[in-house]
Amino acid sequence: MALLDFLSKKKQTEETRADIPVLPQNIYNPASLVLADVIAPTALKIGAREIELGEKFARVFYTISYPRFLTDGWFTPIVNLDQVLDVSIHIHPIDTGTLLKKFQKKVAEVQSQISEREEKGLVRDPMLDTAYQDLEELRDKLQQAQEKVFEVALYITLYGDSAEEIEKLEGKIRGILDAKLIYTKPALFEQEKGFHSTLPLATDELEVRSKLNTGPLSSIFPFVSFDLTSDRGILYGLNRHNSSLVIFDRYSMPNYNSVVFATSGAGKSYAVKLEIVRSLMFGVSVIVIDPEREYEQLATATGGRYFHISLSSEHHINPFDLPLVQEGEDPRDLLRSNIITLVGLFRIMLGGLTPEEDAVIDRAVTETYALKDITGERDFSGMEPPILADFETVLSGMEGTESLVERLSKYTLGTWSGFMNQPTNVDINQDFIVFSIRDMEDELKPIAMYVITHYIWNAVRKNLKKRLLVVDEAWWMMKSEDTASFLFGLAKRGRKYYLGIATITQDVDDFLRSPYGRPILTNSSIQLLLKQSPTTIDTLQQTFNLTDEEKYLLLESGVGEGLFFAGLKHVAIKIVASYTEDQIITSDPSQLLAIKKEKDRLHSAGESA
Repeated sequence: MALLDFLSKKKQTEETRADIPVLPQNIYNPASLVLADVIAPTALKIGAREIELGEKFARVFYTISYPRFLTDGWFTPIVNLDQVLDVSIHIHPIDTGTLLKKFQKKVAEVQSQISEREEKGLVRDPMLDTAYQDLEELRDKLQQAQEKVFEVALYITLYGDSAEEIEKLEGKIRGILDAKLIYTKPALFEQEKGFHSTLPLATDELEVRSKLNTGPLSSIFPFVSFDLTSDRGILYGLNRHNSSLVIFDRYSMPNYNSVVFATSGAGKSYAVKLEIVRSLMFGVSVIVIDPEREYEQLATATGGRYFHISLSSEHHINPFDLPLVQEGEDPRDLLRSNIITLVGLFRIMLGGLTPEEDAVIDRAVTETYALKDITGERDFSGMEPPILADFETVLSGMEGTESLVERLSKYTLGTWSGFMNQPTNVDINQDFIVFSIRDMEDELKPIAMYVITHYIWNAVRKNLKKRLLVVDEAWWMMKSEDTASFLFGLAKRGRKYYLGIATITQDVDDFLRSPYGRPILTNSSIQLLLKQSPTTIDTLQQTFNLTDEEKYLLLESGVGEGLFFAGLKHVAIKIVASYTEDQIITSDPSQLLAIKKEKDRLHSAGESA
């Protein structure tokens, strides 16, 4: 009965369903999105010479002939162009047996032409002789399986925002290749086939091929880029083109100087601090003139000395200090050089000197040294030098010096007397030294930098040692012709004493506007250009002969990115640091605050324990 009830209900259900009208199925198909829809341009127009891909233009051209010899790396300049382009190399091997049969026929033809010319008494044709020798040499290598022959197609697709931009780029590339006797042609009326041939589809629709044996073919190897990787030196960063390491030794160059140009916050001090840390590991002594107190943490972490130079500081430098007289040096020359340096210092301190005042200051400095029995006739090494107050005494005893004495009094009796009117009490006989002048008044900063660099120069001459002097915010020294001249003198003479000068500045215009700015740049084998502002980029482009692509690279670079020049080579660089290095050298306020909080937490935890 249960089975009958079930069948009865099923029949009623089917009858009920039969009364319901059946609606047509799949009136429309739902829309679907595939990868091709995502990557396809909004519009496509195929012309005779180029293809318009949405808002971009593309042009394909191919190689038609090669010279007799192809040197290694001939394709490198194309690969290293800072341009968006696609390169497609299609390689089709040719059966050696089939090729040897054709070679035999070709060799016979060439030999026949040579014999025919000889029978007619014609002058020997060098082209025929060379072709015959090349064919025979290649045939021997093919028979010995030392070489293989391939049909090779090389296509290049250029991209730009306009047809004019592509025209300019094509002219540049064809100029590079023409100079190497490699000739190209645009794919006229075959741009579509050419574009398909350079897509990553491994299809050669153009079929414009040349026969190359193994040797020439290997010279087209495309995965190359300029690099600055040497056997010794320190790591400066990564090559942004090929991720190779930029390893370089500044002491392998004709001079050991460098300049760093960047906008504020672009990472210039960070890059130099990284070089300092890595140089210290290789035994280089480093001295830093720090205008913003950015190197204190680094000095503390590496066990260096940190001198705080200000009007109320306990650290003093006497500008009348003299260097030791080394073997073979004339004391008269050293004293004369020191007097000239001091006269330059007084020009800055006293707000400029007339020619008459200049002569008076020169004579007064000489007499001040003479009061301490320091003359060019004897070795003054180890003798106690005079101080600024002694100079003032001598100057006040000379006729017509009332104005000079009055201007000088603020450095001997006034507010600024604690700065230089004291014997020197700092010692830089350590591997890492930092002089901080952050708390020095702006008016005195150029003077302080001048005095400090003069003291460093005298100390450097005492013993020969590999050293690096870092002058941060060097534009302070470029504001005065005397300080700029002194810095230039260091850059020129430093190599003799194994001293490298690293100048850092964010004010490019002030630096280059100085009469000594470009000479300092010329005497620097290494230049590091990080992110630049639009107001200075044109000056840098002209100074460094940058391409438009390199110009825009500097404008669009992130923190720690830019161009690294070493001699005649330069690469796009990215400054990289390990976690430990970053914790030591960072000047990012947020990171410094986080580090301080962590130190306070650990300190509190230690006290609680």
